Amino acid sequence: MTVAVVTDSAAALPADLVARWGIGVVPMWLTVDGRPELEGTRPLDELLTRPDILTSAPAPGEFATAIAAARRRADAVVVCTIAASMSATHEAARMGAAPFGDHVRVVDTGSAAGGEALVVLAAARAAAAGAAVDAVAERARQVAARVRLVATLPSLDHLVRGGRVPGVAGWAGKKLGINPLFEFRAGKVHRLRPALSPEAAADRMIARVARDRVPSGCLHVACLHALARPVAEALLARLDGLDGPDPAAGLDGVDGPAPIEAFVGGFGPVMVVHTGPGLAGIAWWWEDGPV
Repeated sequence: MTVAVVTDSAAALPADLVARWGIGVVPMWLTVDGRPELEGTRPLDELLTRPDILTSAPAPGEFATAIAAARRRADAVVVCTIAASMSATHEAARMGAAPFGDHVRVVDTGSAAGGEALVVLAAARAAAAGAAVDAVAERARQVAARVRLVATLPSLDHLVRGGRVPGVAGWAGKKLGINPLFEFRAGKVHRLRPALSPEAAADRMIARVARDRVPSGCLHVACLHALARPVAEALLARLDGLDGPDPAAGLDGVDGPAPIEAFVGGFGPVMVVHTGPGLAGIAWWWEDGPV
C-alpha cells in the first residue's frame, strides 16, 4: 500500500520540502474588502497595512479535491491539520475526507506552523518508508504528542485583535521593553514568563529545547518566523551548536549531535495576519535514540 500526505498551508512548510516529500497543501483563505481570496494572491506587505482582513479555513470540497489528487498517486491518504482548537480547518478536512471512507485518515496535529510541519514531515517519512495508512497516521499522532513550540513576538496587538488566544489581552506584553513568550502545545497556548529583551527571549527558547532532550536523542527542529527570517536563522544556527556549549543560554555541558532535521519556515499571510510581523520561535521534538 502506498500512502500520500496532505496538509494545510498553516504548516508553513518550505516549498523544497513540499516537493521533496510530495506533500499536498490546501491553502487557507483571506477576506479583503469583503471579497474572499486564496492565501498568496497578493503581496504580504500590502495586507499588513489593512486592519479589516478576515481569515477562514478551506472548504471541505477543497480538501476533497486535494485528497482525490493524492489518491491518483497513492492507495490511501493521511491528512494532517492545524490544531482543531484554533481553526475550523480540521473539521473541514474531516468532512472532505468522508466520501473516501477507509482510504483516508485525518490527524489533528494540535499545533501550527513549524510544530504542524514537523508532524507532517514525520508522516511523510513513514509513508515513504512503506508504512500502511494506519501506521502513518499513528506516527503523526505520536510526534504530535511530542512536538513543542515556543515563540516570542514584539507586540500582542494582532493576537488581541484576532481573539484566537483566550485571555491574551491580560498578558503583560504591552509593557515597554517586555517581550512576551508563549508555548503552543496540545492545541493550547500557554503563557510563559516574559523576557526583558529579544536576546533574553532567544536564550530562554534555546534553553527549553536543550532541557527537553532525551538521552542519545535526535533533534528535529523548525525555526519559524513572521517576516523575521534573520532572527529565525540565528536561532537555527545556535541550535546547530547544541553539540557543544552555548554559554549565552546557560547550556554549558550539553553535548550531542546536530539536529537530524532542521529548517526555517516563514509564515504565510493568514498566520501573519493573526500574529503580526516580528514573531520568531522554535518548534521541535526529540526522537528516542538507540537503547
